[in-house]
Amino acid sequence: MITKFAIIGGDLRMIKLAKLLAKDKKLVYTYAIEKAQELEQNENIMKSKTLQEISQTAEILIAPIPFSHDGIYINTPLSETQIKIEELFETMQNKKIIAGAISSQIQEKAQKQNIKIIDIMKQEQLTILNTIATAEGAVEVAISNTDINIQGSNILILGFGRVAKMTAKKFKLLDANVTCAARKQEDISWIEAYGYNAININKLVGIIDQYDIIINTVPQIIITKEHIKNINKECLLIDLASKPGGFDTKEIESQDLRYIWALALPGKVAPTTTAKYIKDTIYNILDN
Repeated sequence: MITKFAIIGGDLRMIKLAKLLAKDKKLVYTYAIEKAQELEQNENIMKSKTLQEISQTAEILIAPIPFSHDGIYINTPLSETQIKIEELFETMQNKKIIAGAISSQIQEKAQKQNIKIIDIMKQEQLTILNTIATAEGAVEVAISNTDINIQGSNILILGFGRVAKMTAKKFKLLDANVTCAARKQEDISWIEAYGYNAININKLVGIIDQYDIIINTVPQIIITKEHIKNINKECLLIDLASKPGGFDTKEIESQDLRYIWALALPGKVAPTTTAKYIKDTIYNILDN
């Protein structure tokens, strides 16, 4: 049974995770999260001074979600410490690393250095549960950045994957007029079956001006210059997708439209709940 964990870097989700692991009577060694004062005075949580110290004590290393923003350093928003990915890999030889949103380039680098790194965001359990916080976060962003009621507003959601389904459900519960756009006829049929308005994503140009809020969930450019010139100037654009996102941001800037790239919403709107999901997923990984 694993009893000694290390948490290196990461956001508020990692802080909440450390506390949950400690509550389960695990020993938690932390590094590069020294700005998190709520970890003070917990006998099962210990601050480490170096990566080498963690390498000598912890059995499992939990790294940030997302693991890195630039492919060079790991993500350490709660620390002044910068940790190069190469340094982490060199120090943690023979350790199992669990992190999230790991690029293919970093995965290849880890493989070459015989580092076993698991992308927790590819675990179906966590992916599904995370959609709840993402969808609720999208609602929060919409309410905070518009001066209209959600009830009765016209919402366009691009895509119909997990995040889109949950987001559509949350807005529908607020009595918004929800339209979902997809390419596949199968998805369009499912959209209609769920009770939403459906449209082919390739046929948006002539009608895109009727929406109050447009939410993208597809990680590729969907809304181009041709669409943007027709969008209502009062419309709020929300992007929930990872890079490159779904909007031509340069064109959005030139048209002075309101645009919010709302990444990592689970860690911002529901860090405690998300940390529990992460902990449960880690336990499942270790049990298998």
